[in-house]
Amino acid sequence: MRAMADFIMRGRVQATLVVVGCAALPLLFWLSAAAGCLVFLRRGFKDASGVLVWALLPALAWWFFGEPRILLVLFGSLGLAALLRAGQSWNRVLLFSIALGLVYGVALGSVFREPVEFLAKEIAKILPQMLDGLYQQLKVEERARLEGMIAPVLTGLIAALLQVVSVLALMLGRYWQAVLYNPGGFGREFRAVRLPLLPALALLVCMLVGPNFGTGLAMLTPMCSVPLVFAGLALIHGLVAQGRLAKFWLVGLYVTLLLFMQLIYPLLVVLAIVDSLIDFRGRRASSDDADNGSANGEG
Repeated sequence: MRAMADFIMRGRVQATLVVVGCAALPLLFWLSAAAGCLVFLRRGFKDASGVLVWALLPALAWWFFGEPRILLVLFGSLGLAALLRAGQSWNRVLLFSIALGLVYGVALGSVFREPVEFLAKEIAKILPQMLDGLYQQLKVEERARLEGMIAPVLTGLIAALLQVVSVLALMLGRYWQAVLYNPGGFGREFRAVRLPLLPALALLVCMLVGPNFGTGLAMLTPMCSVPLVFAGLALIHGLVAQGRLAKFWLVGLYVTLLLFMQLIYPLLVVLAIVDSLIDFRGRRASSDDADNGSANGEG
């Protein structure tokens, strides 16, 4: 990956080739966003605009053919990169990603409305089998509300996935920047991520209570979980770096996250909330990491 970062930062032509070429390939659009974040974080908007403007051509072409996700992730990750370059903490970047997810949800809801509604109807048909026994106990109004939440939740899940991809693209760009100009800087930044108690509790309330105030708010549930999941990952990385956990735990975490995401994902959310209450890593360790500098290598 360092070779890729070296190539991107070698010059404007090389950066343009990577950003445009990856944006033209649907499976590599995240790499285009990461490369754009690297150029933007290191060079700023003025120098990066000459590279990023060319990435709009394939992204707009894909939107024309009914694929808006490439353009959304490109703009979204760059928006998050702008916050990071402006000196905002990773905590605020992750919280701001929720607003980004809402933008994604609105855009996807307009572009993919018919397929999402069709899928929601198909899921509604099999709800009695999925909720065997429980579905029959629900009142007519409760059944209607449950079926009405299917489409917003599906849209929210897709938007949250793009939200995760945007954050990961930014993290990859930040990691490349640290590797080239400040080795170890990104690791210190990421391990210091810990959501304050009030925002963490607010996210939990939105996840649990939001759907009760309208089917549209059900879309917020998966989006609010994203910052908590990244905070949970940062907790595990921090404990491993402090020697409190063996490195085996990191390997096991990511393997089980891929194989049993429906179990590990909520566990990371719970860990992040508990860490906001207790602070497993301790204040001294967080202060030491903060004093070691950021990943930009510029100050």
